[in-house]
Amino acid sequence: MISFKADYPGARVVPSPNFGERAGGIAADMIILHYTGMESDEGALAWLCNAESQVSSHYFVHQDGTVVQMVPEAHRAWHAGKSQWAGESDINSRSIGIEIANGGHPAGLPAFPDAQVDAVVELCRDCVERRGIAPERVLGHSDIAPGRKVDPGEMFPWGKLHRAGVGHWVEPVAVSGGRYFQRGDCGQPVEALQSMLSLYGYGIDITGEFSEKTEAVVKAFQLHFRPQQVDGIADMSTIETLHRLLSSLPRFG
Repeated sequence: MISFKADYPGARVVPSPNFGERAGGIAADMIILHYTGMESDEGALAWLCNAESQVSSHYFVHQDGTVVQMVPEAHRAWHAGKSQWAGESDINSRSIGIEIANGGHPAGLPAFPDAQVDAVVELCRDCVERRGIAPERVLGHSDIAPGRKVDPGEMFPWGKLHRAGVGHWVEPVAVSGGRYFQRGDCGQPVEALQSMLSLYGYGIDITGEFSEKTEAVVKAFQLHFRPQQVDGIADMSTIETLHRLLSSLPRFG
């Protein structure tokens, strides 16, 4: 790809050859956040701009807050992979992908520097305002690919983004005792849990069986919305946090 003008005024352009056309001329109405999971900012950016990698994103945010744009927003970057949200499976065609330089789980979950988080906030706010993206469609890679991806991880400060006007969030209900559901459980309460997760947008089959897939989706939910304890067990904290999130959505409020 030849150079192009950045969609985000604060971005430096570093073109990636890894892109395509959005299917059917779909306009992006989602933002998907990732961590790079690599040792260095420079190595991660180079990989995303390498034709052999077959991966890319629209934006890359360095640890110092520098923003790079690799693919024009009008094009389809290759960041989501096999994924699903709210019944949609071609998430790449519907989304803006943002890679955040962070070693992630392989590096022991290092904190995201304040300058980097502030840059992510400003970038997301710009995309949200220009494109009219709904708060509940600002998501992590783990949300759209449960069991396959875990980024941006439980250390990512979703609450801080929400307080700055980006994303959907409620304060997680404190972890405590009480009834819970886990792998192998069956019945109407499990079906109700699966239905609530599906209503929010997660790709899950409503079977009434707490399967391996259900556990993966519960973990994905916890990674984003109840990060204090990510174990795939649907305790009262997890279920009540999910209920409050659904209740706060305009379509259910």
